[in-house]
Amino acid sequence: MSQPSKTPLLDQISSPADLRRFPPKDLRQIADELRTDLVDAVSTTGGHLGAGLGVVELTVALHYVFDTPEDRLIWDVGHQAYPHKILTGRRAAMRTVRQENGLSGFAKRTESEYDPFGAGHSSTSISAGLGMAVARDLDRGTRNVVAVIGDGAMSAGMAYEAMNNAGALDARLVVILNDNDMSIAPPTGAMSAYLARLVSGKAYRSLRDRAKTVSKLLPEFMREGARKTEEFTRGFFTGGTMFEELGFYYVGPIDGHDLDHLLPVLKNVRDAKQGPILVHVVTKKGKGYAPAENSADKYHGVSTFDVITGAQAKAKNTAPSYTSVFAKSLVREAESDDKIVAINAAMPNGTGLDLFGEAFPKRTFDVGIAEQHAVTFAAGLAAEGYKPFVAIYSTFLQRAYDQIVHDVAIQHLPVRFAIDRAGFVGADGATHAGSFDTSFLVPLPGMVVMAPSDEAELRHMVATAVAYDEGPISFRYPRGNGVGVELPDRGTVLDIGKGRIVKQGTKVAILSFGTRLADSLAAAEELDTFGLSTTVADARFAKPLDADLVSRLAREHEVLLLVEEGASGGFAHHVLGHLAANGLLDEGLKVRPVLMPDRFAEHAAPDVMIAKAGLDKAGIVEAAMKALGASARQALKA
Repeated sequence: MSQPSKTPLLDQISSPADLRRFPPKDLRQIADELRTDLVDAVSTTGGHLGAGLGVVELTVALHYVFDTPEDRLIWDVGHQAYPHKILTGRRAAMRTVRQENGLSGFAKRTESEYDPFGAGHSSTSISAGLGMAVARDLDRGTRNVVAVIGDGAMSAGMAYEAMNNAGALDARLVVILNDNDMSIAPPTGAMSAYLARLVSGKAYRSLRDRAKTVSKLLPEFMREGARKTEEFTRGFFTGGTMFEELGFYYVGPIDGHDLDHLLPVLKNVRDAKQGPILVHVVTKKGKGYAPAENSADKYHGVSTFDVITGAQAKAKNTAPSYTSVFAKSLVREAESDDKIVAINAAMPNGTGLDLFGEAFPKRTFDVGIAEQHAVTFAAGLAAEGYKPFVAIYSTFLQRAYDQIVHDVAIQHLPVRFAIDRAGFVGADGATHAGSFDTSFLVPLPGMVVMAPSDEAELRHMVATAVAYDEGPISFRYPRGNGVGVELPDRGTVLDIGKGRIVKQGTKVAILSFGTRLADSLAAAEELDTFGLSTTVADARFAKPLDADLVSRLAREHEVLLLVEEGASGGFAHHVLGHLAANGLLDEGLKVRPVLMPDRFAEHAAPDVMIAKAGLDKAGIVEAAMKALGASARQALKA
């Protein structure tokens, strides 16, 4: 006999319309089945788990109460949307999430009509939702717009900019603050739920509106007192005065796991036809799965794991990760330099600065999801003689470009930028790929731009950044493990703007910037077997460029390949500019940039992405052969 399904109710749901056919009493079981299915799916693929577990009941309630997809539902940060994907027709594909040609790990407009706005970065939902609400009003529409913001996204200034604008416009917008882990205010049981239901209800709102009408009849000196009395009284019991000041009608806090509390409040909010409303929902990250609940990061991001034990699969690699090499190198330098401080934007674990924080808690600063503030905060520290290291993923550093230009570069302040996740990042896809940092940093006057070719070079570049006080300096390094070279106990300070020859040849030159050096060396060995003697150089610096090295490679070789795991406009184009300015392209030199392709990369395994871009050994060999043309064919015949 076949085993009965563990998810008999969920099996009947292929869209939110199916969900709405169930009576409210069945929603608790549906939520439990949804949580079970989520854990099972992510255990086979890896991905974001804890945030999704925390919003299971909220997801069920939102799709039950609101008429999605006609009503717009925006998830922020998008990795909370796994339960949403399961309920919106993508359940069968969940075992492909973050896999090549599979579902995205975030909300994605091209994936489903239920994803009205895609996002991999945080704190965008209120701005986008406000835009959608204004568009609806211009069209004289009636749809609801709901922005779910949580998992730390409320720590970014952009959310408050949007709320300030929404309050001023008095737009009909619903914001759900999913307050997990770092609760702004805890729910206080039945009384809190009762008050939330009361103040979100039509009777209270009508009474409040009538009170406002009456207050207009009062003498002017009494009106402000009446308003503040009402605000204080409600704020005393329910909190939310800050949101009220921004123009939002505040409801909460309520228990985000109690459907009996969620449903009536959401229905009241749905039926309210005036102004912006914020519903403060308190949830528990990792809810309902013991290994996640007991984990320090609530299983924020996981590899494949055993559902019963929660044990995650370990990658078999003896080489340390670049992230850990950076962190340990910085700790080593800070032991003898008390001016070194470290800053991250809500990513202490991801950037490795949790290690620095353990060693130097008073010199470590997590500023929340606030990259712009992180950079200018670092500028202030640098202005007072400290040596700030700002460790931010390449994709997130994009959010602070104005601050890099205006607050750091123009003032020549020695802020050190440790740029993690540079290049392809695999399963996180286009929103997280570190494609553009070299391209946007190289044009800045006075900026030093470095990239290590391996983990030992990274240690040297940390030491170099510590010693450099002339202005801003950056170094980029990829996600994942190093190549296994021996690590020195401490880094050696490099000569600014000087690369190195790693292998000498005569016909083909490969100039590599960053960690594609190992593939460049492997490609050179293969080219040598065809009689195409190949030089390999490690640029180390994109700015200042080693002009002597570049000129020498150009003059002494027939082909020059510029290898870089970055987008157009970065290192390779800086080299091309130098060659053109010095007439070195007029002497028959065949120059070929080998870069990331000019498109946003869909998620896949990193080695697959690198191969498709032609940045692996085979791709580099092919680029050399194409550049040589007839010469290469003769070498192959020989």
